[in-house]
Amino acid sequence: MTVGERGEHALIEWLRRHLPAPGPDVVVGIGDDAAVLRPPRGTLLVQTTDALVDGVHVDARLLSPDAIGRRAVAVNLSDLAAMGATPDWLLLSLVLPAGLDVQAFEALVTGAGAEARRWGAAVVGGNLTQTSGPLVVDVTATGSVRPRRLLRRDTARAGDELWLTGAAGGAAAGLAMLRAGVSDGDAATVAAYATPTPRLREARALAREGAARAAIDVSDGLADAVRQLASASGLGARLDAAALPIAPGLARLCAARGDDPLPMALASDDYELLVAVPPKAGKRLRAARASFATPFTRIGVLTAAAEIAMTRDGVTVPLPEGFEHFVGTR
Repeated sequence: MTVGERGEHALIEWLRRHLPAPGPDVVVGIGDDAAVLRPPRGTLLVQTTDALVDGVHVDARLLSPDAIGRRAVAVNLSDLAAMGATPDWLLLSLVLPAGLDVQAFEALVTGAGAEARRWGAAVVGGNLTQTSGPLVVDVTATGSVRPRRLLRRDTARAGDELWLTGAAGGAAAGLAMLRAGVSDGDAATVAAYATPTPRLREARALAREGAARAAIDVSDGLADAVRQLASASGLGARLDAAALPIAPGLARLCAARGDDPLPMALASDDYELLVAVPPKAGKRLRAARASFATPFTRIGVLTAAAEIAMTRDGVTVPLPEGFEHFVGTR
C-alpha cells in the first residue's frame, strides 16, 4: 500500500499512536492546529529548521527510510548543539510522493522519533502533504539554554584556539563507500554519514564550564565552518594541517585509492563542532572534557589578521572555500 492509497487522516492517526507520548511541557501536541508548549523557566528558546531533499541532501537509494528520519532530526539537533542548547520539541513536516510505500513512511517516522527520544526531545506536530517531486523531510527543532551558556558564532576573539570534536572526513568517506557499494564491514564510517551524532553533550559541557567562547557546527564542511566562524567574529584563522584528526575510515579509503585525504576532510559534512576556546581556559577545558569521551583536538587559532589560511609542511596557503548551497554540489 502507498501513502496516497492510505490517505492523510489515516497517516496522521498512525503518527499519533506510534510517536512517543510527550511530557508535561507539551500542553497541546499532535492533532490540533498548533502545538502549545511550556518553556523551561529562566531559559532562552533556540530554534532552527533544516530540510532533507531526496536527490540533494540524501539519496533514498542509498539510505534506508529509518536512517533518513534519524538523519533529518540529527542535523537539526546539531544546530542546537552549536548554540549550547538542550533539545525540547520538534515539528516534523513530510512532503511525500503519493507512490511512497506506507512501510517506508512508517520507518522514516519511527527513525525520526527514535532519534528525538534519544536526546530527550518530543515530536509535537508538523504537516503532511503530497508532491509530484522528490521526498522532503523538513524538521523544525526548538531547544532551551540558560542565557550565560548560549554559544554564538560572533563572540570569538583573536588568539582563541580552534578545537574540533571527533574527526574530520568520516561522513565523506561513508558517502563515498555507499555510492561505490563497498560499505560492508565499516559500519562506523557509514554511520558518520547516514546517522551523524549531534555533539549535544560536548557542547553543553563546554558551555557549562565556560570553556567555549564561540561555536559552529561542521554541517557544510570544516573549511566552510572556519570561514563562517572567523567572518562572524571579524577575525582571520590559521589551521595546522598536521593537527587535523582525519577519520580512520577516510584515511583507509584514501590510502586504498592513493588519494590525499585532506581535501575530503575539509569538505565533509561531519556535523562535528568547531569551537573557539580562550587561550587561558586550560582548567575550564579540562573540567569540560571530563564530562565526555569524544576526542577534542586543537587544530588552529583565530587571528587579528583577516587571512583564512592553513599551514602544511611548513607552507602556508589559503584555506579552500568549502561548500556553499546554490554554488556547488556535494
